[in-house]
Amino acid sequence: MSDSSKQRRRLEFPKLEMAITDAGQLVSYGYDQLGNWTLAQICCHLRLTVDASIDGYPRWMSLFAPVRPVFRWLLLPRILRGDSLSGLPTSSIYVPPQGLADAEELELLDASVRRFSQHTGRLHAHPGFGVADRAGLERIHAAHAAHHLGFLIAIEPSGDE
Repeated sequence: MSDSSKQRRRLEFPKLEMAITDAGQLVSYGYDQLGNWTLAQICCHLRLTVDASIDGYPRWMSLFAPVRPVFRWLLLPRILRGDSLSGLPTSSIYVPPQGLADAEELELLDASVRRFSQHTGRLHAHPGFGVADRAGLERIHAAHAAHHLGFLIAIEPSGDE
């Protein structure tokens, strides 16, 4: 449900696990949706991108490799400071379907984040920003989560309950 009188939250997650905590509060209290995606869709989208750091991105995304230095120089600092561009098209393989359940998708995202945190093997280069170490990839994923979750506003519990 969209409420035009509300503004996006400006979130910053130093650790990716903090996004799970924030999303859990949204599941518990409910939320107003300011953007196009529900919490379930956001969790699904984030899970797909976190998983890709371990499992790999589609080969065709390597076509962006020549422009990675420009993206890393121009866009990455902006994303990391919480000033992501909104409304950019998302590759269809990362666009979540409708009709997903918030709590179920949060559980799947939580498992994905734990898997990422515990993974000791090779991590794949980000399609837009290239090779990054674990800490760098976590910062990218945490900033990505903050961007999307900022479009959901927790419904404050009333004192009547």
